[in-house]
Amino acid sequence: MTVGGQAVLEGVMMRSPSSWAVAVRKPDGAIAAVCKPITSPMAKRWIFRLPVVRGVIALGESLAIGFRALAISAQYAAHQEGEDGEVKTELTRGQLVFAFAISIGFAVMLFKVGPALITSRIGLGSTGAFVVVEGLIRVAIFVLYLALISLLPDLRRVFQYHAAEHKAINAYEAGEELTPERVQRFSLIHPRCGTAFLLWVMVIAIFVFAFFGRPPWYWLIATRILLLPVIAGIAYELIRFAGKHQSNTYLMAMLAPGLWLQRLTTRQPTLDQIEVSIQALQDVLEREEQAVPAARVEVMA
Repeated sequence: MTVGGQAVLEGVMMRSPSSWAVAVRKPDGAIAAVCKPITSPMAKRWIFRLPVVRGVIALGESLAIGFRALAISAQYAAHQEGEDGEVKTELTRGQLVFAFAISIGFAVMLFKVGPALITSRIGLGSTGAFVVVEGLIRVAIFVLYLALISLLPDLRRVFQYHAAEHKAINAYEAGEELTPERVQRFSLIHPRCGTAFLLWVMVIAIFVFAFFGRPPWYWLIATRILLLPVIAGIAYELIRFAGKHQSNTYLMAMLAPGLWLQRLTTRQPTLDQIEVSIQALQDVLEREEQAVPAARVEVMA
């Protein structure tokens, strides 16, 4: 069974094909955990399980769950509990749509539209040169963005929890006992990481956009936005394949840049942080044992 997740504020979210759980270290030192079921469209319709299409669906699900998990972690980390000791754990539909719009809009403008407009002003005559230079600018902006945010002190603990998530998943996939001391021995790098996924989205975009040449500026912007789901779906298939063939030396060599890039978004975690990631992982594993068998869904680490 494939398990994935993400770091949140003072905690970790883990997800399996049928459920997701978030565990957060509260200010008083206790671990709070919330576990929710997942009803994936991929389990209902075969068309959503087709290659590339399933990547688009999985990405949308991951974003929605990620926003919900962040909302839960923020409130637990701030100790915003009600009189009954419970914390509000759900975003409203309006809040979720707003969060989607802001984050996706920012990413598209910074990493898609921006590099295309910058390259269009350079004055390159060759279509091939235009697409390659645009791709290089896009990757450079992405790496620079990660390097800059990695310098922020407030994000250091988030990056530690990111590494704790990777270590727990690596230990689980190796069949190791899930204790903080044993999990700590594992790598903080994982081939299904979202950081590697984003890098491959940008690399694959170079080849996809090459088919459209150098259109007028309005079509240039339109293609960069409208083709994003297709590119994300292809990148998902690559990351999914890599996750299943980690022993393939040539494949791992090809994916090495994405693995190296994770060094910017991970930091060595403490045993207390690993304990939180193990709690989230164990919650989804227990829920998975009780779940009715459904369509296989691959998730990113």
